[in-house]
Amino acid sequence: MDNSFLKGKTILVTGGTGTFGHAFVAKLLAIPDIKKIIIFSRDEFKQSVMQNEVNDARVRYFLGDVRDLPRLDRAFNGVDIVVHAAALKQVPALEYNPLEAIKTNVLGTQNVVDAALDNNVEKVLFVSSDKAVQPVNLYGASKLCAERLVIAANAYRGAKGKTKFSVVRYGNVIGSRGSIVELVAKQKHTGVLTLTDERMTRFWIKVDNVMNVILTGLGVMEGGEIFVPKMNSLKVVDVLKTLAPNCTLKTVGVRPGEKMHEILITEYEARRAKDLGLFYAILPEFSADQEPSVHANKPNFPVNSLYVSNHKDFLLPLEKAKEVLES
Repeated sequence: MDNSFLKGKTILVTGGTGTFGHAFVAKLLAIPDIKKIIIFSRDEFKQSVMQNEVNDARVRYFLGDVRDLPRLDRAFNGVDIVVHAAALKQVPALEYNPLEAIKTNVLGTQNVVDAALDNNVEKVLFVSSDKAVQPVNLYGASKLCAERLVIAANAYRGAKGKTKFSVVRYGNVIGSRGSIVELVAKQKHTGVLTLTDERMTRFWIKVDNVMNVILTGLGVMEGGEIFVPKMNSLKVVDVLKTLAPNCTLKTVGVRPGEKMHEILITEYEARRAKDLGLFYAILPEFSADQEPSVHANKPNFPVNSLYVSNHKDFLLPLEKAKEVLES
């Protein structure tokens, strides 16, 4: 992977003390020519823990909340690249506290956009979720709004502005905090695992693959794309059988705000999706530039495929589950 475009760059990660931030910073630190990495987050305890774990003079820590535009404006001074991963994510909590979801996930993202434009940041990559596609809960709806804000921001940079904004959207990360792997580890000692529905399917991706998509996306983005990694899916019941084959499964039913199957690219978006090898790039419907996209001549997304987790082109059988889940 060619990371030469990162030479001498200062990179800021919002929500940098989370699962994503830890993995991304570790990946960045393996690149010797990066000038500085700034962790922007609101949790001083998690920052303290991370400081004890990460011993590198290039890493700096900045306390702040994406809801606070003046603080973002100060933090973005001198920054070349922003990866925006800060978000409220717990579905039940956000249904009960909807305005908090909007303040952080929607208005906070707009603050990131404004601060990036005002500081002439080179690139902003927003970390989205499969929950943003045809959302059925407020978390997904807030992520959808944030995606639209980021894509539309390309129209506001003006003739002298250089900031490019793009999105990366992916499914369940194996082993991330709150993932099904973590849930199984907690329930396994009881001998009984809870299962929502035997028909339920989900996309899965390994942390290393996410990091490769992020770095490659940063390298090729021209602004306005939604990058979607190529992922396989599994039935949730097959995941449970693979992780804890000796446990009994107890079906509890689909929870509020939960889908039976996840979608990564809608049928409508598929018409604008290009195959870039490691991932698909959904090109913007409304382009801020008159020039054709550099991705325009890339292969199209498969015409007869729907990028949904129960589709035959992506759904793997039980015997393949172990291979997918090994991190």
